Amino acid sequence: MLYLQQTLTDNEELIHIGRFHWMYTLKAVMSIVWGVIFSIAFIVGVIYFKQNYMDGFQSSSVRGMIGEIHPGVRLMTFFIFVIGILRFAQMMVIKATTEIAVTTSRLIYKRGLVARHVGEMSIDRIEGVNVLQSLFGRLFDYGRLAIRGMGVGEVVLPPIDNPLLFRRAIEKARNT
Repeated sequence: MLYLQQTLTDNEELIHIGRFHWMYTLKAVMSIVWGVIFSIAFIVGVIYFKQNYMDGFQSSSVRGMIGEIHPGVRLMTFFIFVIGILRFAQMMVIKATTEIAVTTSRLIYKRGLVARHVGEMSIDRIEGVNVLQSLFGRLFDYGRLAIRGMGVGEVVLPPIDNPLLFRRAIEKARNT
Protein backbone atom coordinates (compact mmCIF):
# COMPACT_ATOMS: atom_id res chain seq x y z
CA MET A 1 0.00 0.00 0.00
CA LEU A 2 2.98 2.32 0.26
CA TYR A 3 3.12 3.03 -3.48
CA LEU A 4 -0.62 3.65 -3.62
CA GLN A 5 -0.46 6.10 -0.74
CA GLN A 6 2.43 7.96 -2.38
CA THR A 7 0.73 8.34 -5.77
CA LEU A 8 -2.87 9.20 -4.86
CA THR A 9 -3.78 12.72 -5.93
CA ASP A 10 -5.95 15.12 -3.92
CA ASN A 11 -9.18 14.46 -5.81
CA GLU A 12 -8.61 10.71 -6.20
CA GLU A 13 -10.36 8.15 -4.00
CA LEU A 14 -9.54 4.50 -3.52
CA ILE A 15 -12.46 2.32 -4.66
CA HIS A 16 -11.13 -1.23 -4.31
CA ILE A 17 -7.89 -2.99 -3.36
CA GLY A 18 -7.11 -6.36 -4.95
CA ARG A 19 -5.67 -9.00 -2.66
CA PHE A 20 -4.04 -12.34 -3.33
CA HIS A 21 -6.25 -15.33 -2.59
CA TRP A 22 -5.31 -17.72 0.22
CA MET A 23 -4.78 -20.40 -2.43
CA TYR A 24 -1.64 -18.49 -3.55
CA THR A 25 -0.21 -18.80 -0.02
CA LEU A 26 -1.14 -22.48 0.06
CA LYS A 27 0.69 -22.99 -3.23
CA ALA A 28 3.77 -21.31 -1.73
CA VAL A 29 3.65 -23.51 1.38
CA MET A 30 3.23 -26.57 -0.81
CA SER A 31 6.57 -25.69 -2.44
CA ILE A 32 8.25 -26.46 0.88
CA VAL A 33 6.14 -29.58 1.40
CA TRP A 34 7.00 -30.88 -2.07
CA GLY A 35 10.67 -30.12 -1.44
CA VAL A 36 10.56 -32.25 1.71
CA ILE A 37 8.61 -35.04 0.00
CA PHE A 38 10.97 -35.18 -2.99
CA SER A 39 14.02 -35.11 -0.68
CA ILE A 40 12.69 -38.01 1.38
CA ALA A 41 11.66 -39.92 -1.75
CA PHE A 42 15.14 -39.43 -3.21
CA ILE A 43 16.83 -40.76 -0.06
CA VAL A 44 14.40 -43.69 0.21
CA GLY A 45 14.94 -44.52 -3.46
CA VAL A 46 18.72 -44.57 -3.02
CA ILE A 47 18.45 -46.74 0.11
CA TYR A 48 16.05 -49.12 -1.67
CA PHE A 49 18.37 -49.35 -4.66
CA LYS A 50 21.42 -50.03 -2.49
CA GLN A 51 19.64 -52.68 -0.42
CA ASN A 52 18.16 -54.57 -3.35
CA TYR A 53 20.66 -54.16 -6.17
CA MET A 54 24.00 -53.76 -4.43
CA ASP A 55 25.74 -55.55 -1.60
CA GLY A 56 23.55 -53.74 0.94
CA PHE A 57 24.34 -51.82 4.04
CA GLN A 58 26.36 -52.93 7.02
CA SER A 59 23.98 -51.05 9.33
CA SER A 60 20.36 -52.01 9.92
CA SER A 61 19.30 -48.71 11.51
CA VAL A 62 17.92 -45.86 9.42
CA ARG A 63 20.50 -43.45 10.83
CA GLY A 64 23.25 -45.85 9.84
CA MET A 65 21.81 -46.27 6.36
CA ILE A 66 21.68 -42.52 5.81
CA GLY A 67 25.24 -42.24 7.13
CA GLU A 68 26.42 -44.71 4.49
CA ILE A 69 24.85 -42.77 1.60
CA HIS A 70 27.30 -40.99 -0.66
CA PRO A 71 27.79 -37.30 0.28
CA GLY A 72 26.81 -36.27 -3.26
CA VAL A 73 23.41 -37.89 -2.79
CA ARG A 74 22.94 -36.11 0.54
CA LEU A 75 23.96 -32.82 -1.09
CA MET A 76 21.47 -33.38 -3.93
CA THR A 77 18.73 -34.02 -1.35
CA PHE A 78 19.63 -30.81 0.44
CA PHE A 79 19.45 -28.86 -2.85
CA ILE A 80 16.00 -30.29 -3.59
CA PHE A 81 14.82 -29.06 -0.19
CA VAL A 82 16.46 -25.64 -0.66
CA ILE A 83 14.73 -25.21 -4.04
CA GLY A 84 11.38 -25.65 -2.27
CA ILE A 85 12.30 -23.03 0.32
CA LEU A 86 13.52 -20.59 -2.33
CA ARG A 87 10.31 -21.02 -4.33
CA PHE A 88 8.32 -20.30 -1.15
CA ALA A 89 10.39 -17.19 -0.45
CA GLN A 90 10.01 -15.96 -4.04
CA MET A 91 6.24 -16.32 -3.94
CA MET A 92 5.95 -14.58 -0.58
CA VAL A 93 8.11 -11.66 -1.77
CA ILE A 94 5.87 -11.32 -4.83
CA LYS A 95 2.81 -11.33 -2.60
CA ALA A 96 4.26 -8.79 -0.19
CA THR A 97 5.45 -6.36 -2.86
CA THR A 98 2.45 -6.39 -5.19
CA GLU A 99 -0.18 -3.66 -4.99
CA ILE A 100 -3.37 -3.78 -7.06
CA ALA A 101 -6.03 -1.10 -6.75
CA VAL A 102 -8.82 0.76 -8.52
CA THR A 103 -9.23 4.46 -7.84
CA THR A 104 -11.72 6.93 -9.21
CA SER A 105 -9.37 7.81 -12.07
CA ARG A 106 -7.04 4.85 -12.71
CA LEU A 107 -6.16 1.20 -12.29
CA ILE A 108 -2.82 0.62 -10.54
CA TYR A 109 -0.78 -2.59 -10.64
CA LYS A 110 2.65 -2.34 -8.97
CA ARG A 111 5.02 -5.24 -8.43
CA GLY A 112 8.64 -5.58 -7.46
CA LEU A 113 10.90 -5.25 -4.45
CA VAL A 114 14.04 -3.57 -5.75
CA ALA A 115 13.10 -3.02 -9.38
CA ARG A 116 9.62 -1.56 -9.53
CA HIS A 117 7.26 -2.44 -12.40
CA VAL A 118 4.15 -0.29 -12.47
CA GLY A 119 1.20 -0.72 -14.78
CA GLU A 120 -1.24 2.17 -14.56
CA MET A 121 -4.20 2.62 -16.81
CA SER A 122 -6.65 5.48 -16.87
CA ILE A 123 -10.17 4.30 -16.08
CA ASP A 124 -11.63 6.10 -19.11
CA ARG A 125 -9.10 4.29 -21.38
CA ILE A 126 -10.19 0.79 -20.30
CA GLU A 127 -11.80 -0.96 -23.23
CA GLY A 128 -12.65 -4.32 -21.65
CA VAL A 129 -12.09 -6.59 -18.68
CA ASN A 130 -11.82 -10.37 -19.07
CA VAL A 131 -12.10 -12.64 -16.04
CA LEU A 132 -9.95 -15.77 -16.31
CA GLN A 133 -10.96 -18.50 -13.86
CA SER A 134 -10.13 -22.18 -13.80
CA LEU A 135 -12.36 -24.84 -12.25
CA PHE A 136 -10.67 -24.37 -8.87
CA GLY A 137 -10.87 -20.61 -9.36
CA ARG A 138 -14.64 -20.86 -9.74
CA LEU A 139 -14.93 -23.17 -6.72
CA PHE A 140 -12.72 -21.09 -4.43
CA ASP A 141 -13.55 -17.66 -5.93
CA TYR A 142 -10.20 -16.51 -7.30
CA GLY A 143 -8.94 -15.70 -10.75
CA ARG A 144 -6.96 -13.42 -13.01
CA LEU A 145 -8.13 -10.32 -14.81
CA ALA A 146 -6.96 -9.30 -18.27
CA ILE A 147 -7.68 -5.59 -18.70
CA ARG A 148 -7.45 -4.16 -22.21
CA GLY A 149 -6.89 -0.48 -22.74
CA MET A 150 -7.32 1.68 -25.81
CA GLY A 151 -3.86 2.29 -27.22
CA VAL A 152 -2.28 1.08 -23.98
CA GLY A 153 -2.22 -2.68 -24.41
CA GLU A 154 -3.22 -5.26 -21.85
CA VAL A 155 -2.54 -5.58 -18.14
CA VAL A 156 -2.88 -9.11 -16.76
CA LEU A 157 -3.25 -9.21 -13.01
CA PRO A 158 -2.03 -12.11 -10.85
CA PRO A 159 -4.59 -14.43 -9.23
CA ILE A 160 -6.70 -12.28 -6.92
CA ASP A 161 -9.48 -12.92 -4.47
CA ASN A 162 -13.00 -12.33 -5.85
CA PRO A 163 -12.17 -11.15 -9.39
CA LEU A 164 -15.82 -10.39 -10.19
CA LEU A 165 -15.94 -7.86 -7.34
CA PHE A 166 -12.77 -6.27 -8.71
CA ARG A 167 -14.34 -6.08 -12.17
CA ARG A 168 -17.44 -4.42 -10.66
CA ALA A 169 -15.16 -1.90 -8.95
CA ILE A 170 -13.67 -1.03 -12.34
CA GLU A 171 -17.18 -0.61 -13.80
CA LYS A 172 -18.13 1.56 -10.83
CA ALA A 173 -15.09 3.76 -11.37
CA ARG A 174 -15.91 4.05 -15.09
CA ASN A 175 -19.46 5.17 -14.32
CA THR A 176 -18.48 7.89 -11.82
